[in-house]
Amino acid sequence: MFSTKLYASPAIAMAFLSLTTVACAQSQLSDISSGVKTDQTPDIDLSREHEGRRAELLSAFFGLDDDGRLKRAARRSCNISDATDGMPVIFSEELDPTTIEAGDIRIELSSGDLGDVTCVTLGPALEPGEHRTLLTLGDFGDAVENPPVRVEIVGNLHDKTGNLNFRGASIAVTPLVAGPSLVLAHPVPQGAWKTDNKTQTNWRKQANCPEDGLKQIIRTVWDGGVRPIPEQTQDTSLADLYSVTLEQADGTQLTINPFSVGNLADRDNNHELCLDVEGHPVRVAFPGGYLVDPNDDKNDDTSVEITR
Repeated sequence: MFSTKLYASPAIAMAFLSLTTVACAQSQLSDISSGVKTDQTPDIDLSREHEGRRAELLSAFFGLDDDGRLKRAARRSCNISDATDGMPVIFSEELDPTTIEAGDIRIELSSGDLGDVTCVTLGPALEPGEHRTLLTLGDFGDAVENPPVRVEIVGNLHDKTGNLNFRGASIAVTPLVAGPSLVLAHPVPQGAWKTDNKTQTNWRKQANCPEDGLKQIIRTVWDGGVRPIPEQTQDTSLADLYSVTLEQADGTQLTINPFSVGNLADRDNNHELCLDVEGHPVRVAFPGGYLVDPNDDKNDDTSVEITR
């Protein structure tokens, strides 16, 4: 093990620690990313249905077109720099990272040609329970003249339980000009809760739900990465904007706001709604005009049923 005592300067020691942190992060990304253009996962005769669950694509969101930031993302994730377009693909179940290859994804363009998928990664949605978003990088035509129109899974891509294969699943592409929308919401099992012992003064830095008064957590999944619009949310917490409908024991429904929202600092496509009220969660809604995707498109009014 290295020791910072070997360095004469604290600044040099901190620089070493920073480089070590970056190297560890890159190592973690390589474990959940692939630039391999052929399917390497053996066909073990899994189907798309198992015990009432079905392997489906929930969305394919054309998020960025000809954006230089994606070269850096591809380099970090797949050790390549051949990427100009980005598209998060959302799956109905969490994925087995060992079965992910770039060659699993086929993207059809409006011309009938195929896009070039050069890298796929589960980052930046890296928290436990978030491994259903596969960021797909490469060259997917042009947003105006030859946009991507359909995504299909053509390789053996398994869910994390090893019971489902997504091969054959497909979905139409949401165009670049569209704003982000909710595509999934589900309760987080209590055994998987990560909590903080206080509410952050700056709600944008809230990493986890505050533990005091917490009754349940609902994870929301957007079809693309989202961040608050500063001028729209300067005096308004996201907790005041989200609404959750709960069904009570007597069958009546109650609509509430979360008392806090967690998982905000990483700017991925997942939020955790912190509820201090019990009841069966039914639906989540969020008003338009408060969030933007990486292309700076604003969200419209959006809502989604809560799955179990």
